[in-house]
Amino acid sequence: MPSRPDVLERIDDGLARLPFVRGRKPEPLPITLDRKRIYVLPTRQGLLVGVLVLGMLLGALNYNNNPGLMLAFLLAAIVHNGVVLAHLRLSGLRLTALHAEPVHAGESLALRLRLESGKRSREGVQLRAATGEAVDLPVGLHVTGADAEVELTIPTARRGLMDLGRLRLSTTRPLGLARAWSWWRPQQRVLVYPALERSGPPLPGTASDGARQPRAQRSGEDTHHLRDYRNGDAPRQIAWKASARLERLMVREYEAGVARDVMLDWQALRQLPHEQRIARLARWVLEAEREGRRYRLQIPGTTLGPARGTEHRHACLRALALLPEAGA
Repeated sequence: MPSRPDVLERIDDGLARLPFVRGRKPEPLPITLDRKRIYVLPTRQGLLVGVLVLGMLLGALNYNNNPGLMLAFLLAAIVHNGVVLAHLRLSGLRLTALHAEPVHAGESLALRLRLESGKRSREGVQLRAATGEAVDLPVGLHVTGADAEVELTIPTARRGLMDLGRLRLSTTRPLGLARAWSWWRPQQRVLVYPALERSGPPLPGTASDGARQPRAQRSGEDTHHLRDYRNGDAPRQIAWKASARLERLMVREYEAGVARDVMLDWQALRQLPHEQRIARLARWVLEAEREGRRYRLQIPGTTLGPARGTEHRHACLRALALLPEAGA
């Protein structure tokens, strides 16, 4: 016999295929749960209590026992109120924003969602992605009128833009006799960087068109030229003799050797399979950043750089993540 969660998953999937069910298609933010998109079913305990109440009601009617009828109706009212309160735990809950920092394929993505509780307590409400573990809504949402942020951990398998799928909210509070649930399906997608090559050759040699002459900087060993003093220049850089001769403050500029730019060329890896090329280039991007090297990424249809820094790294990894599949 299938377990209770399996049964609920089948019911979820069946309802999601019905054309009149809300939340079946991706929706723009913000998304608010209203009474038309919340579903309620009894739990095992609820079914047991329902059978007991029905038995008490039939017995009381058979023997014309008024106290028995009163007790049966009282229990039925309690069960009914539990169902309504479970429904109200979800009604009005609002998803206003979501965000996730990109991770490499195969790692877990931390999805942060901003929720507004409205005017009701949300104690006992769980949120679960299509894949991953369920999490309880934060304590901040248990206070009337509060809002809070909840974090979901979602495993990733492929690079590119990932559809979040359905986010299911459910609760059995306050009595545990009924389970209320609903879905959010935001249309926003999150970026997943390519998986990194585990091991391989070091960064390639510099390309001829990427060579750079030594650049003037404020530190080094050999004097490059003199220039006028600017606010912020260190006193030790002032050329006092030249300043006295020219009757204005002059500052020494030094030259320092600068490492040549690294060329990360897609065509240079033509002997590798499609996805392995992407994995190697992604690893080289991170290695160039760690070494403080300027690098240029050349892939089909795009050339990025030469540059370095967080923005350039993100642009390169994003371009690699959005490359078409092999044969596309």
